[in-house]
Amino acid sequence: MRILFAGTPEVALPSLDRLLDDGHDVAAVLTRAPARSGRKHRLVPSPIHRRAEELGLTVLTPTSLKDCGLQANIAALEPEAVAVVAYGMLVPPELLDVPAHGWINLHFSLLPAWRGAAPVQHAIAAGDDVTGASTFRIDKGLDTGPVFGRLTETVRPTDTAGDLLGRLSVSGAELLSRTFALLETGRAHAEPQQGAATRAPSIGVADAEVDWSLPALAIDRRIRAHTPAPGAWTTLDGLRVKLGPVREAAGGASLAPGEILAGATVHVGTGSVPVELSWVMPAGKKQMDAADWIRGARLAEGARFGGAQ
Repeated sequence: MRILFAGTPEVALPSLDRLLDDGHDVAAVLTRAPARSGRKHRLVPSPIHRRAEELGLTVLTPTSLKDCGLQANIAALEPEAVAVVAYGMLVPPELLDVPAHGWINLHFSLLPAWRGAAPVQHAIAAGDDVTGASTFRIDKGLDTGPVFGRLTETVRPTDTAGDLLGRLSVSGAELLSRTFALLETGRAHAEPQQGAATRAPSIGVADAEVDWSLPALAIDRRIRAHTPAPGAWTTLDGLRVKLGPVREAAGGASLAPGEILAGATVHVGTGSVPVELSWVMPAGKKQMDAADWIRGARLAEGARFGGAQ
């Protein structure tokens, strides 16, 4: 089948590779424009952009899909379908009917659960035991279109968003492959979404700040949900400190929310029981084991994250 592929981050790579392995004719790749990154703010192409160039595929990096010239280019490619995996831009109504089979999105949730840009992060933060992926035809709503297929994936107790997305990117590529095989043979059937919908809006840096007044379980989930990006963080003496996943501390003293206790391990108080830190990354420094960090930090007794000492 002649298709257009729309995707941006690393999690979209298995799907692009799988559709090519299946023998589909990828007429071009749509991806987000290069973004500035690092201390020198250099323009860096997306993972899908780099992969497409390695494969010799045509790459389109529009800043908007509403551009008439871009829409004419897409129509001229004559795709039979568009595969969408974490592309990151809304598709305007005038483009939805260009391909005969529509725009087919691989979404990392069991729709209608967690519609939006950050389904995996919200599933972990909410404490879901099971999540999954869905393929659906994009319509004018936000992740509201009819579903072709689903798969389920267990959320493990120590999963970060990166861990879970990594597994779903691989199993989701297989689901997308099956969906396109059914489309190609005329056997695909999409069912309207049923049940209560939940929202998964995009997550920014401000959302990843740790609230130490929350119970330990909620803090554990929220840190894992924001790992690796945008990265959970707190403040110490007015400076930002990134934090890795935590676990409930075994025994030990009772601590006020945010209060730091140094020892063989580093404990921090929460709204319930203390948690044990795994790693920290102080501002301007590299990631390090929490025990190594605390030895060099020389904190005053009673020092606290996220507030005054």
